[in-house]
Amino acid sequence: PTLRRLSHHLLAHYQKGSRPVRDWRTTTNVAIDLMVYAILSVDEKNQVLTTYIWYRQHWTDEFLKWDPARFDNLTQISLPVESIWVPDILINEFVDVGKSPHVPYVYVSHHGEVQNLKPIQVMTACSLDIYSFPFDVQNCSLTFTSWLHHIRDINLSLWRQPELVKFDRSVFMNQGEWELLYVLSRFQEFSVKSSDSYAEMKFYVVIRRRPLFYTVSLLLPSIFLMVMDIVGFYLPPHSGERVSFKITLLLGYSVFLIIVSDTLPATAVGTPLIGIYFVVCMALLVISLTETILIVRLVHKQDLQPHVPEWVKHLLLERAAILLCVRDRKKFSQSRTQSLEISRQVENNDSTAKLTPYGCEDPRECGAVGGTRSTLAFADRTEGLAALQEVLRETTAIRQLLEKREEFRDVAREWLQVGYVLDVLLFRVYLAALLAYSITLGTLWSVWRDA
Repeated sequence: PTLRRLSHHLLAHYQKGSRPVRDWRTTTNVAIDLMVYAILSVDEKNQVLTTYIWYRQHWTDEFLKWDPARFDNLTQISLPVESIWVPDILINEFVDVGKSPHVPYVYVSHHGEVQNLKPIQVMTACSLDIYSFPFDVQNCSLTFTSWLHHIRDINLSLWRQPELVKFDRSVFMNQGEWELLYVLSRFQEFSVKSSDSYAEMKFYVVIRRRPLFYTVSLLLPSIFLMVMDIVGFYLPPHSGERVSFKITLLLGYSVFLIIVSDTLPATAVGTPLIGIYFVVCMALLVISLTETILIVRLVHKQDLQPHVPEWVKHLLLERAAILLCVRDRKKFSQSRTQSLEISRQVENNDSTAKLTPYGCEDPRECGAVGGTRSTLAFADRTEGLAALQEVLRETTAIRQLLEKREEFRDVAREWLQVGYVLDVLLFRVYLAALLAYSITLGTLWSVWRDA
């Protein structure tokens, strides 16, 4: 009965169509409070942030006052929200009506203070910056203002102290992808074309993405493939296995990019830094494959390969080899020494083959030694000398062929040495560029994360 009597007493002659002040010059002050409950979704493509907040309003209604002594010391009552005047406070960034539960009542105290507490699912437009994805921090604003009444009629203020609102995570669901850093609040006046000013209360919701999932699924596989590309440089440059290995890595990275393309946020404004990172890694793999093809083509053995130019020998085999501390030059010098020894042995065998069966170089000496032999023996000896000269001509041709083949081998060894030194040089340049690029990206992401 007391609640019914009080409710009938307050609403019997209540007019909810006008602002609840006895003097129209009196400003209605509405205090606003906000607590973030959850970050439901962040749509980078459509630039929409969906949050779930606990929203509270507080204002004074001069027509909802009573004396508690007349109503059994009742100081507070709940009334239907449709029966009283409610300020038209809206959020400027609203883009869609969320699925918010309807709260049908408000609390009214005997001093006329009205408290309207309700949860709201807010779908607001937000300028999302995804350049530093997945280490990005987003700052989205929620602007509360009266859509119709200017500041002389409805003024806004903050229910609690800004410090209490800033670090209030008491109701925040902290198990999702996004982490709530803080909520900033600021009051300002807004006017359009020298018209009346409107009061605005802005809340800046600052959130940060948890990057662990994206680090494991995006960054680590890419890093592993780049490490395998570096390991592939230790394959011998004169074998064809390195080319097939590099092509396999390039194909594997292409498949990896196709798989992760749906995971990366897509906007029409810009590309995230991680997308640029993937493109640069692909370009580095292509450069690595090009370098491998160049080295394999350089060290490939050919019969008509020209000699190494002197300036190439001076730059690569002397200056660059000393600068890079290449120790494998001894192998090439040993092989060259062995080829010279083989040629000397062939020359010795040819000089020995020039001797006659009697152990003398001049046939006249052989004739003087065998002057006592018969005419038939001399004829046989003449035929033997002709056969021996034929053998000498064949031996000379074989020696020339061996010398040419050894010359071709020497040229191939020189190009192999040039290719080896050039491969080491290009590998170290490639490794330095990759390390500098990785350090730069890591520094940028660390700076953004700490900021």
